[in-house]
Amino acid sequence: MSKEMREIDERTNLAANSMFELLLFRLGEAANSADRRELFGINVFKVREILVMPEITAMVNSPPEVMGVANIRGQMITVINLPMVVGCKPTKGLGILLVTEFARTTQAFAVEEVNEIVRLEWKHVLSAENSGGGLVTSIARLDGAAEDTRLAQVLDVEQILRNVMPQEVKSEESKGIPKLRLEPGQIILAADDSAVARMMIEKGFKSMDVPYVMTKTGKEAWERLQAMHATATAEGKSIKDKVALVLTDLEMPEMDGFTLTRNIKQDGRFNQIPVIIHSSLTGSTNEGHVKSVGADAYIAKFVEEELAATIRDVLHR
Repeated sequence: MSKEMREIDERTNLAANSMFELLLFRLGEAANSADRRELFGINVFKVREILVMPEITAMVNSPPEVMGVANIRGQMITVINLPMVVGCKPTKGLGILLVTEFARTTQAFAVEEVNEIVRLEWKHVLSAENSGGGLVTSIARLDGAAEDTRLAQVLDVEQILRNVMPQEVKSEESKGIPKLRLEPGQIILAADDSAVARMMIEKGFKSMDVPYVMTKTGKEAWERLQAMHATATAEGKSIKDKVALVLTDLEMPEMDGFTLTRNIKQDGRFNQIPVIIHSSLTGSTNEGHVKSVGADAYIAKFVEEELAATIRDVLHR
């Protein structure tokens, strides 16, 4: 097995144990404190490669946060000035480029420096909803439960892309998506920590004319599912009378999508409920692991018609 394949296999095994790897980097002085240089993070699975800053060609009429394009292995990739996006001031220059792949797109983020890669349990990643100006999804406790743990802000890269280049993060326009009829009383339960993703998912559900309940973390979805089971039992019904399907993201604070799926499929109360994983983490490795935790389908973000087709296929099996 090659070194690259061993690394992929190792990271996939981490996901099986509710863990992941976070790449830490700095963007310069914080806007509100010149003597602080905060740590930021991004899931290693989204990072294709890390480069010393290559030559960048400026583009006419591009947004101010876009530095231009770089020719990386024959591919023209847009370079985004990440410190400018989050309001930091680099003191050492922008010397490092993070080339990322997610949500069917490739782009690069210029950063001041890369520090390290840390392994974390998802339970040590806390939701940062309504903070960070909408650009931060969660706060990672880098030293676990230690009282003096270091903290890192996990950026919502989907939101950043939507702000800087909205054409890069959008769902395909629906072209007469057929309505999807659930049994009376049923809903689709969905979980995603990104506000952009939730907006797009809700748009898809509305196009399909299906009732749904949207949650922001796997933990919230799991708790909601258990509450709905209690209600169904009190009414003399099955949980399947309440929930037709669960749609979940992978990367979420407190409980990730792998753990949520595994909890559902290993619990006799819920294991007949279909689960679809809807993620910006694309690639055969993730798809393979999705199957190992028992998910019924995997679909990459964001194509509304594909999401609708996948939901319809899973429900009609």
